[in-house]
Amino acid sequence: MLRRGPVLKNEPRQAPCLAIFGTGSDVGKSVVTTGLCRALRQQAVKVAPYKAQNMSNNSGVTPEGLEMGRAQIVQAEAAGIPPHVDMNPILLKPTSEVGAQVVLLGQARANLTALEYHRRKEMLYDAACGALDRIRSQYEVVLIEGAGSCAEVNLQAHDIVNFKMAEYADAPVILVADIHRGGVFAQVVGTMACLPPERQERIAGFVINRFRGDLRLFDDGVEWIQTRTGKPVFGVLPWYDHFVIEQEDSVVIEKPRAVRAENTDLPVIAVIRIPHISNFTDFDPLQALDGVVVHFIEQVQALDDFKAVILPGSKNTRHDLEWLHRQGWTDQIRHFSRSGGHVLGICGGYQMMGRRVSDPEGLEGAPGETPGLGLLLVETVFNAPKTSTRTRFDWHGACGQGYEIHMGQTVRDGGDGLFTVKERNREAADDVDGCHLGEGRIAGTYIHGLFDSPEITRRWLHCWGLSHIGVDTVDGPEARDRAYDQLAAHVAEHLDLPAITGLVQPT
Repeated sequence: MLRRGPVLKNEPRQAPCLAIFGTGSDVGKSVVTTGLCRALRQQAVKVAPYKAQNMSNNSGVTPEGLEMGRAQIVQAEAAGIPPHVDMNPILLKPTSEVGAQVVLLGQARANLTALEYHRRKEMLYDAACGALDRIRSQYEVVLIEGAGSCAEVNLQAHDIVNFKMAEYADAPVILVADIHRGGVFAQVVGTMACLPPERQERIAGFVINRFRGDLRLFDDGVEWIQTRTGKPVFGVLPWYDHFVIEQEDSVVIEKPRAVRAENTDLPVIAVIRIPHISNFTDFDPLQALDGVVVHFIEQVQALDDFKAVILPGSKNTRHDLEWLHRQGWTDQIRHFSRSGGHVLGICGGYQMMGRRVSDPEGLEGAPGETPGLGLLLVETVFNAPKTSTRTRFDWHGACGQGYEIHMGQTVRDGGDGLFTVKERNREAADDVDGCHLGEGRIAGTYIHGLFDSPEITRRWLHCWGLSHIGVDTVDGPEARDRAYDQLAAHVAEHLDLPAITGLVQPT
């Protein structure tokens, strides 16, 4: 079935689109979209990802130095194309229970409450449509990822990321359901029942994700869904955990429990799970190492048995710093550092490690100042504009690449710079990033993604006496590329790709 979006007079032909929606959050939409991006690329199709609105504190930086959701950066990598902000024109970065920073076409524009954001939906929808038009004019097929459940009755009238975009692009919809969490039949049938007839008609079929066990045991389930809905099941994807694809949302590390580091013979790294954690995929390369264990911990506990503690990035640094103080983490982290423990802060975590964090203009909330952990002789003042760069750096001869996304500047009043910065956004640089004491034992940096560089990971492990741990010589981009091929093979084996690609054909 050939689907084409609207072609306007005197404008270039617009590529057909296929929408990947879900029965809920965290059902695997992003991963399925990533797999289809790589599978289509392997068929020599110029494919691009698109998501009108992403809500996530897991973001990244484009080659132009603009900010967008990491899910679409990952999908662009899988498609073999450079990421562009048109692929994710609206990024919402939650700063509180009711508010978020709005990043529009790669630039932070405002902090808005949900009600304020709702009032700007029409303008934002126009921006999202413009971005989609530009992407469609450059590629042969566009995969539109939805958000959350596509059938939230109370949100459908004002939703600009699911069916409204599919209707704008005249795109057929594949609905992804997660059998692992249970209730897959209710997910599918319930979603269909909540949709008006014209949107039910737009759904082309289903993908059942995360099945455990013998697939033949679900043959009757497939038949029931097809009979009940009149729509095909394009396939059942078995559970996959043998290859690593970056996750979009921190739901994957929600509600971590207290752990006992002495229960393993391996050295254990603790990542403090702060309330507004951002860019938690920084730690994926560490989790992939065979010689260490990484635990996200939230409940206050003694840290003596851990080898290292990491303070991650935050979308609301002062709030999360105050949370550390209130919960009792401050004393535990200070005791750990005084006892010879290794502490690393990344971005917001680096800011927290200093003497104080000041926000005189109220860029993250109410204006004010919060005392830091006092582990590093630095002070941070928030100011605009937001820094977003792709950064190449050096650490005593070890070369690395990463990215920076932060509000404010941090000034050292002691200690040494951690990294020598060689390049930002493809322009030569010659300055320093971060701060460290004790030969890197206590250190902070603004650079995300530093562990994607094997040389940097090896040097960091060397700092705390673990040079013997093997680190894959394949760097982050190359390792991810290998994972995309594995995912595409998984998708090709278990989904009816000819039927799926038959929904859209390059024009």
